[in-house]
Amino acid sequence: MVIVSVIIPVLDNTILYVAIPAIGREFDAALPSLQWVITGYSLTFATLVIIGGRLGDMFGHRRTFVVGVAIFGAGSFLAAVSTSVPTLFLGEAVIEGIGASLMLPATLAILSTTFHGPERVRAFAAWGGVAGIAVAFGPVVGGVLTSTASWRWAFGINVIVAPLIVAGAFLFMRPDRGAARRHALDWRGALLVASGSFSLVFGLSEGATYGWWNPVKDFAVAGGTVWPASRAVSIIPLAFLAAVLLFGAFVAVERRTERDARDPLFEFGQLRHLGFRYGLLTTMVLAMGQFGLLFVLPVLLQDGKHLSAWETGLWMVPQGVVMAMAAPIGGRLANRFSITGIVRVGLALEAVGLCMCAIAASRDVSFLSLLPGLVLFGVGVGFASSQLTNVILSDVDADKTGVAGGTNTTVRQVGLALGIAVFASFLHALTIRHATSSLRGASLPEPVRSAAFTAMRAEGVNFAPPAGTTPRDASTLRHIVESAVAAGARPALLFAAAVVTIGTALPFLIPRVTVARQGIAETTVEALTSELA
Repeated sequence: MVIVSVIIPVLDNTILYVAIPAIGREFDAALPSLQWVITGYSLTFATLVIIGGRLGDMFGHRRTFVVGVAIFGAGSFLAAVSTSVPTLFLGEAVIEGIGASLMLPATLAILSTTFHGPERVRAFAAWGGVAGIAVAFGPVVGGVLTSTASWRWAFGINVIVAPLIVAGAFLFMRPDRGAARRHALDWRGALLVASGSFSLVFGLSEGATYGWWNPVKDFAVAGGTVWPASRAVSIIPLAFLAAVLLFGAFVAVERRTERDARDPLFEFGQLRHLGFRYGLLTTMVLAMGQFGLLFVLPVLLQDGKHLSAWETGLWMVPQGVVMAMAAPIGGRLANRFSITGIVRVGLALEAVGLCMCAIAASRDVSFLSLLPGLVLFGVGVGFASSQLTNVILSDVDADKTGVAGGTNTTVRQVGLALGIAVFASFLHALTIRHATSSLRGASLPEPVRSAAFTAMRAEGVNFAPPAGTTPRDASTLRHIVESAVAAGARPALLFAAAVVTIGTALPFLIPRVTVARQGIAETTVEALTSELA
């Protein structure tokens, strides 16, 4: 039941990417306002997920999980019946984000505390496999629902499934054990980490929109301009500065709270566990590489090769299917070899797969030329992702698994936002450079060339020939942009491969974790816990 529930938030978000154009047409809304629906979900989720994990440690993970599913279902209902972008934002970005921040840390904590030894390895492998299936088929499901029914069913499905999951939780999940002592919620730490996470993810997600340093557009909230583009500096550096200050204050407050033997939101003493410390860094690298491909490849296929969203989703199905198949295989291999060894192999395969996709990237890319790279990439992510979570939680204190799972999810969200921000900016800059270079040598009338220069610098991969351009000139401009997107996608994918390659060194800092050793450690923890109780 826990593993099946992972499908809801993952599938929901991937479906939304495909449904955005249809939502924009129905609400007559511009793309930037709709992008906030997606970005807002990430902001809410990343802001509250550590707090959600701590609430699970305090009140019980099954109870927190059920509440999270119920909130997520309520948000989906509001989104499904929404009649405007603000209502959709409230339902999908805010309410669903709150529900997901309670659900996902609870799923990891329940798996970590319920299963042991070989069973635990298989459980985390299944968790990763189901997530891979959701990522793979999200665009396809979104395309089918949007084309044959309505984008509203992307949320309506959750309204049907959520009550079934709640019922299954009460029927099949173990009841929460009463804690020997009820921990208090560290509100100061919660406020600091929530504000810091919001500032960081906002800066990473919106840097390209508002300008990394020089302002590009006004920052407005509820129709009022908060930070005008006439300022000398964009709002993004201020967001990063605020994140640094808030996280610095969070570390200071939490260390003092821990020294005073009170109840910190996050015990930095847990970083003494090398698997937890370096596993979190590895998770960030893995997420950057994974979402680098998931961002760059659709841009190449849709803007460079002009595939539809439905066709793009079909092209990307193999990597998700292989990911789902590789996760349980990695779990079985972990029973014979070390879990950390499987993570290392997975990262190496992911890097090789990214390189092969980069080599195949061109304006005339074919499905068969991409397939080997997608398969290796899927195998690598399947091996590394689920077992990496196992490594991170393997030696964390038993009563801290909820907040540790929340930390793992937050780090993954930061890696996702960082990957999208870095690779989007990289691809955008390379596309503009190649397009403007080709434009200088193109046989076009000077007025058309001058207007295209200005538009390409502003729009990048989203450039389209302006209305009134002759068919011949429009064809030339489209060819230039398609070639520029393909030329930019290759180094962007190679850069993603380089990031993952560097990340393959991190697991060597993690002690060798085997299933047998993990079982001994868990038995020892259980014995000590029983004696103390």
